[in-house]
Formats: sequence, C-alpha cells, structure tokens
Amino acid sequence: MLATVSTCAVEGLDGYIVSVEVDISPGLPSFSIVGLPDTAVQEARERVRAAIRNSGCDFPMRRITVNLAPADTRKAGPSYDLPIALGILLSSGQLSGTPDSALFLGELSLDGGLRHTGGILPMVSVARDRDFDSVFVPAVDSTEAALVEGIDVMPAANLADLLGHFRGEAPMRPVDKPALRLTDEDQGHAGADLSHIRGQENAKRALEVAAAGGHNLLMSGPPGSGKTLLARAMPSILPRMTAGEALEVTKIYSVGGLLPIDRPLMAQRPFRSPHYTISNAGLVGGGRLPRPGEITLSHRGVLFLDELPEFGHAALESLRQPMEDKVVTISRVGGSVCYPANFSLIGAMNPCPCGYYNHPTRACVCSPGAVARYQKRISGPLLDRIDIFIEVPPVEYEKLVTEGAEDGSIRVRRRVEDARDLQRSRFEGTQLASNSEMGPEEVWSFCQTEENATGLLQSAMKQLDLSARGFHRILKLSRTIADLAGSTTIGVHHVAEALQYRPRGMG
Repeated sequence: MLATVSTCAVEGLDGYIVSVEVDISPGLPSFSIVGLPDTAVQEARERVRAAIRNSGCDFPMRRITVNLAPADTRKAGPSYDLPIALGILLSSGQLSGTPDSALFLGELSLDGGLRHTGGILPMVSVARDRDFDSVFVPAVDSTEAALVEGIDVMPAANLADLLGHFRGEAPMRPVDKPALRLTDEDQGHAGADLSHIRGQENAKRALEVAAAGGHNLLMSGPPGSGKTLLARAMPSILPRMTAGEALEVTKIYSVGGLLPIDRPLMAQRPFRSPHYTISNAGLVGGGRLPRPGEITLSHRGVLFLDELPEFGHAALESLRQPMEDKVVTISRVGGSVCYPANFSLIGAMNPCPCGYYNHPTRACVCSPGAVARYQKRISGPLLDRIDIFIEVPPVEYEKLVTEGAEDGSIRVRRRVEDARDLQRSRFEGTQLASNSEMGPEEVWSFCQTEENATGLLQSAMKQLDLSARGFHRILKLSRTIADLAGSTTIGVHHVAEALQYRPRGMG
C-alpha cells in the first residue's frame, strides 16, 4: 500500500515542499530511503523504527521503501523523521488517514518524542504560501511557528499525541497567535552605554552618524584607547527593529540553528564579532550544504571586525560585494543560494604592528616598511566602501576621572530614530531603509545641496581625488548628517563634517 505525507525542506532561506512516499510490499524485511538523503536522513531508519515501537504501534517487518520527492535535490537534516513515521503507519494500515492539506515537521527521539528542529520558521512560511491549512510541529517549536500568520500551527509533544489526534481520541488545538509587538523591554541591550565611555567625543559622534544612516566605520588608534568598547556600544544606539526586520533576522537564525528556544523572535539587532582566524566560508557562508556566515548573521545589525588587518586577505576581499549589494551569493556545483547581508561594518585597527605609531607619549618600534605593509593589508577597494574613518587617541587622565555630562545611549538613540524616521518617509514605497542603501538615482533625487556646499564638494573632488563611489558616499553621509540636524537640504557644514571623516589620499 502506498502512502504520501507532505513535509518541507530549506534551501538557503527559502523552503520547498517535499513529498514523502512510503510503499510497503511483500518480501524480506528491509528499510531503504531514496531521493538523495544525507547521513542524518539515512539514520532516520533507526529513529523511526524505535519511535514507532515505543509509541505502542507495530513496526512492519516487510520491505519498506521511502522516496523523498523531488528526487534530484539533496535532503539533509532530521526533520523528515515524523513524516516518514506517519507514512509507515498509514501504509501499514495502523492509521486511517491524515489530511492532504496538512504538513508535518519534526525530529523523533527513540521514545517517540519530538525534538527541536531548525528552520521551522521558513518551512512554516512556505506551507502557508503553498495554501496548506495546518502544520504539525514539535511542541517546543510551536511559539516560533506561530509567528507565521494565515496557517494553523498544531503542537505535538510526541508521536503518540499525534496518533491520538488523528484517531479522534485526544484532538489537538492550534496554538494561539498573539499579535506581533516589539516592546522596549524586548529590544533592550545589555552592552556598553555611551555614558560609560569617558572622552572620545569625536568617536562617539561618528558612531551616532554611522547608526543614523547605516554607514560603515573604521576606527584606528593605539591599544587601550577604547575602540572595542565603542564598537560594543553601537547596538545600544541603533534604532529599534520593525516587526518585518525582526522576522527577517529570526528566519536567518532559525535556518542557522542559532535561534534560542526560549526566545523565538529576535527582537534585538544582531551584533557579531568573529575572531580574525575565521575562515572565508565562516565569514561569508558556505559549506557542503551552504549555511549562512557571519555577514548574514549580522543582517540588519552590526558586523564588528576587531584587529581588521589581521583577517585573511581572501576573507576581507570577500566583503566587498556584500557591502555594496547587501546580499551574498554562494555558488556550488549543485546550485547557488542567496543570503541577505545588509549590515553595518565596524572595523578597528592599530596604526602599526606594535600599536604606537604617532602616539603622543610612547615610541613606535616598527620600521617605516613594517608600518606601510601593515596598513596595506586592507586594500583600497575595501577602504573605498567605508564611509567613516575616525582616529581614536588615548584618553587623558583628567577625562577618565572627571564626571562628565556625556549623552547616554538612550538620548542618542532618540536622535538616531528621529533621523531614521525621516529616511523612512523619504524612501516610502521602496525597499530602502537607510541612506547608506541609496543608489545613484536616489542620490541625485534626495541629496540636494546648497550652493556653497556644491562649491565645497567640487573642491574636495579635486583635492581628495575622489572616485565616483567616494563622491556618492560623501553625499550619502552628508544627507545623514543633515537628517540628524533636521535639515531638508545639505548645507556646507554638513558636507564639511562628512569630509572630515574621509582621510586624505582616499578616493
């Protein structure tokens, strides 16, 4: 007897429907799975056999063939356990039937329990888009699945509960779906507060500008000057995520298996800080079965690269395309996947290998050649994609011990959110969310400069030898500074501040 059960698989961040076909026929006892299964799917034979027996059912000692269609796409992970078990019970006559409009997801334990399964959110989303009425998921993942509107989510603790539901012995109820609201408590951040950082007013202003427009920033300074502390304060001033952005980030972390079970919705903007020994695949994404890398995990948030020149050359150069296009495409022989990568890059570096080049009180022990080689580890094309360059000098004793009146992160965040509100209104009806995402068309439409500012830009174009990309980045950065000031046009002082964030010699 042939039985078919629907389930889902994930490729990149998108799901597709998989039909689990089970046929039980006379012959010597055997259990085979076809349809390009990986090792985890092949091992489902032992999990399914034990789960069926420990759930009070009989495992048929006949020839069992399971086909995962479409057969030309590779199947990975343990989420096929539940549909395979149901297919066997249907084919052997121990279960009368399941609705054709239902989709089943979940890994089985040997006692029949349903374990946490990664990628639930995108799989439930595709079930909704393919007009399924309901989806059965492990009870532990029901809160995550309930984030998807328009489909009934049925939570199952184990295989026995599912059988009781379909036999009418103990019907299940779909989980309640509370309205998706992000509270201030959800979006609070436990990182550093700007009020805790003494001095460094210029650097804190640069952070505010970067947060307001989603710009990339590079800090250079001696060891102990506060570069890392400044970077870790960045999430505390970023604007709160919208519900749509939160769902985007949650889907990424769900596919990556990094979504906390007790926190099914990612309400805080990501802050990722990989070590400089990270591989190229770990940074960009990839693997035999492609998985999101650090640049995708920092989508809608911050990617902090400390000791930037120490990262591998290939890893740094692989950032160039995602920084420009806001997406990363990973191509393999079997196909390609596309991941979002709309992040703000914050880099930190020492001015030389010893860290004290041009230090006011300590002597640098590096030769001029060593300093030049160290600084050239970051290529010109990568530097050309960074909007803000800031020097972070050592903090003087008086500033460390004096109680200052520094703005706290809450006050700075309000100014940043006001600037983002202006940008949201400006880009209404488009896919743009911040000034840094503007293309040439939007730059010419929205970056209107006053007459004296135009003259300053013309002079800067010649003196700084700006490239076309650099010129557009100056305009976008000026637009952000004007937004922070509440100005509709770009004035000369806005352009002047934007130019001071770009070092001489950078085009």
